[in-house]
Amino acid sequence: MLINFTVENWMSFRDSATLSMVASEEKQHGHRVPTLNAYNLSVLPIGVIYGGNASGKTNLLKALNFAKKLIVKGSDDDGRIPTIPFMTNSTSCNLPTRFHFELLIDDAVYEYSFSVTNSAVIEEKLIIDTGDGGSDDGQVLFNRQDNTIDIFDIGKDTEEYHYLKTLAKLTRSNQLFLTSVCIQNITILRPIYNWFLDKLTLVAPDARFGPFKIFFDEGHPFYKKINEMLSCLDVGVTRIGVEEIPFESIPRQVIKNQLETYLNEGQSTIFMDVLSNMHYIVTRKGYELIAKKLFTYHQRCDGNEEKFDMCLESDGLRRVIELLPSFLDLSHNSSQKIYVIDDADLGLHTLITHSLLDAYLNTCSASSRSQLLLTTHDALLIDNDLLRCDEMWFVERNFDGPSHLMSICQYIDVTDDKDIVKRHLRGKMGGIPKTQFLPNFFCNLDSPF
Repeated sequence: MLINFTVENWMSFRDSATLSMVASEEKQHGHRVPTLNAYNLSVLPIGVIYGGNASGKTNLLKALNFAKKLIVKGSDDDGRIPTIPFMTNSTSCNLPTRFHFELLIDDAVYEYSFSVTNSAVIEEKLIIDTGDGGSDDGQVLFNRQDNTIDIFDIGKDTEEYHYLKTLAKLTRSNQLFLTSVCIQNITILRPIYNWFLDKLTLVAPDARFGPFKIFFDEGHPFYKKINEMLSCLDVGVTRIGVEEIPFESIPRQVIKNQLETYLNEGQSTIFMDVLSNMHYIVTRKGYELIAKKLFTYHQRCDGNEEKFDMCLESDGLRRVIELLPSFLDLSHNSSQKIYVIDDADLGLHTLITHSLLDAYLNTCSASSRSQLLLTTHDALLIDNDLLRCDEMWFVERNFDGPSHLMSICQYIDVTDDKDIVKRHLRGKMGGIPKTQFLPNFFCNLDSPF
């Protein structure tokens, strides 16, 4: 679970910005807030970030994505680190970008931080707190200042410990030490690496059908559930299904040539043809390539079904189909995933977004370990019946450029959701576009055509 995330000098965030998932003393919806008894801590299952266009909401999520890629994939031997510091201030351009994470992984809390420029890792530190009543500051596992990496009591006098000491000397200046250790298959630091690799999932607004393999597998436990949910959401579709089609009917010859060349016996591949927005799965059986295509089904007036190509469906329906696997993955009892969804309401009616969030939150309890972070423009989701005040955040960009992240909890005189929405839209709480009077721009225009 994510406990705290801080970023500084990244894109529009010049100053330090912290997204805290630590629950306040608020009592509302307390039954669904996960608790960490060993740390006397409660961690929120959801964080919703509101803000105007170009306020910096997406930049905050891009910071998470950058950190994940740098940790999991590392950097090239002589490659530059693709940092994007705050650019409209000459001082900031030359300062490092800083990241700080506090994570619950299994039964331990890890505090991992690093600072990078576009050419080198400046600082890196990892602390672990097992909640056993030891040091209040936890145990430092390693600490890095420039090219000096100090290894502390990580399995001291073991073979892995001595290997770590060697890696500390060999780690490149543009590579995180955590990454160097884990790509060498040393297991001792693997839990935090695996959290970024497997637990943290980011869904961009233009990510189409990332997990849509589910829809080709009628035996998948989510397959039936998703079709049931589509009916409940009133999106006009009775179900999603697949049908076998002739391989020759796949529209693009270059794709067919690649499949014929590289697909081995028994292998399957799933892909979307961007030009036609069609979704296929192709499997090789002997010398034959078997193709299946994804369809939607609508109910006809006579009670039968009519089959539709996916390209005929609205962006909103495709967005629902894209998001449903994520919400189901979050909601099963043993889930420890964290999904980060940018523009979660894109193309969706407020009531559909509300229903998805409500369904997820109804599965949360004190023992839950999954989380959902999302950005939205939808002010109607500022709703105390759905969310706690400490689960709602605003991002606002000043006229001179920097973005700021603010919790609604800062506004202690807010009494109900109607008051919050009204004050928000009037600009009393930030997080809205600072538009100016436009009508004069449309007066007395000569035709440009």
